[in-house]
Amino acid sequence: MDKTQSRVRPRTDDDVQACVRVLAEVHRQDGYPVNWPARPGDWLTQASALGSWVADLDGRVAGHVGLTRSAEGDLAPVLWGERNGTSGEQAAVVGRLFVAPWARGHGIGALLMGRAVEEARHRGLHPVLDVVASDTAAAALYERLGWTRLATVEQRWSASQVVTVHCYSA
Repeated sequence: MDKTQSRVRPRTDDDVQACVRVLAEVHRQDGYPVNWPARPGDWLTQASALGSWVADLDGRVAGHVGLTRSAEGDLAPVLWGERNGTSGEQAAVVGRLFVAPWARGHGIGALLMGRAVEEARHRGLHPVLDVVASDTAAAALYERLGWTRLATVEQRWSASQVVTVHCYSA
């Protein structure tokens, strides 16, 4: 029997530094994000236009997710809109999802995804996301949760970096 207690709640400004520490652990272990941001706190807070949440596990920040409107370079909203005969502006992008290595195996990723999906639907938007193809654990989570892979594409992130990305729709 799992005796740990986890909950998802809105992220506050006071949570950002703890989120950055967890993100650094995730980056060291899993390589997410692929390119470490110069200002990781800003990278997290800019990704919260529609909302952002943290998961606490036994009183510690254990994970994070954000929800935004589609931005330039987001492929999933465009693909979803084309497939459904609507505008990509009817989509909300789930992003900045990560769970601390020490907190895995407690369903935190699924809880965070569920909260972001709930918020997108509450706003009348359809949840989508892009994930780097090499992040097989994340892709496996999305597929376990019933998300549909729309496409796998090559995306140019800079003059010297092309990345393979899976685009998903809830």
